[in-house]
Amino acid sequence: MPTITEPKLISGNANLTLANAISRRMSLHRGLNVGLVDARVERFNDQEIFVEVYENVRGEDMFVIQSTSNPANDNLMELLIMADALQRSSASRITAVIPYFGYARQDRRSKARTPISAKLVANMLVKAGIERVLTMDLHAAQIQGFFDIPVDNLYASPIFALDILHQFKGDLDDVMVVSPDVGGVARARELAKRISAPLSIVDKRREKHGEVAEMTVIGNVEGKKCIIVDDICDTAGTLCKAAEVLLENGASEVHSYITHGVLSGPAVERISKSVMKSLVITDSIEASDPVKAAPNIRIVPTAPMFAQAILNIWNGTSVSSLFETETLDPIYDGQFPIS
Repeated sequence: MPTITEPKLISGNANLTLANAISRRMSLHRGLNVGLVDARVERFNDQEIFVEVYENVRGEDMFVIQSTSNPANDNLMELLIMADALQRSSASRITAVIPYFGYARQDRRSKARTPISAKLVANMLVKAGIERVLTMDLHAAQIQGFFDIPVDNLYASPIFALDILHQFKGDLDDVMVVSPDVGGVARARELAKRISAPLSIVDKRREKHGEVAEMTVIGNVEGKKCIIVDDICDTAGTLCKAAEVLLENGASEVHSYITHGVLSGPAVERISKSVMKSLVITDSIEASDPVKAAPNIRIVPTAPMFAQAILNIWNGTSVSSLFETETLDPIYDGQFPIS
C-alpha cells in the first residue's frame, strides 16, 4: 500500500465556496497545493446523481466536504454516493466533513408514530463507508451517540466570541447574551462565559408547530445590547419576534449570532425589515444572493477552523484544542483584532 503523504479533499455541490476556502487554507498551512480532487458530481436527466472520481485515491485519507442543506435530500445522496465511490476505489479512510448536518432537528420521537430521522441518516452514512464525521454545532449533541464511529462536533461559539470582542470593543459591559428558548441555554451560557457577559432567556410557548403564542423575557435587559444566540435560523419568525420582545423590555439594541443560516421562505425579507441591527451567520450553508445582499446580515468564515480540524484529524492530534481562544485566534490571522 502506498504511503499516505497528504490529506485529500473532495467536494459535492452543496457548498463549493466553503470547500475551496478550506482547500486554500490547508494549502497555506502545508506550504503545498492541497486542491480538491478532480471529480464530477452531476445529475442525469431523471435527476439520478452520478459521481466519477478522475484521480487515483487508493490508500488515501479522504475528506468529503458536503453540507446536507437545502435541497437536503439531493445533497445527502451526493454525500452517500461520493462515499461509496471512494470506498470502491480503495480509499484508506473516508471522513465526512458536514458543516451543516441536515435532519438534526429530528433527533427524537416528539409524537407517536414519528421517525428519528437523524439516526436513520447516521446509519446510512456509516453503511456508505464513512469512518469518521466532522461537523459543527449539531442541533442536539446527543446525535453523536447515534454513530458507532468517531464524531467531532466543532462549535461556532469561539468564532462568535472573537467577533463579538472585536465588534463590541469598548461596550462589553453593556452586552447581554440571550437564549431564544430554554433548550438553547447551554449554548448561550457557553458564549456568555467566553465574553464574560450576563445571560438572559426568552421563554416561548407555542399553540401549534411554527407559531409562537407568547414570549416572556427572563432577566433584566434594560439598557442592554442583547445578543441572541442559536444554532439554526430557518424562517426567522421566532428570531424577529424575540428581538421585538427584547426591545419592548428595554433593550437598547438587538443583534443575533446564528451558526447555520438556513433562511428559507420569507426569512431574508423578515430579517431585513426587523428591529435587529444585525444577524451574523457562518458560511456552513452556501449563502444565496438575497442573503449576500441583505444589509443587516453578515457572514463569518469557518474555513480556518475546518481546515485546521482536518489537519489535526489527519495528523492524529487534538481537535478539541480548537475550542480554545488561544488556539483559534492565530488560526484566524488577526481577523478579529481585540486589542
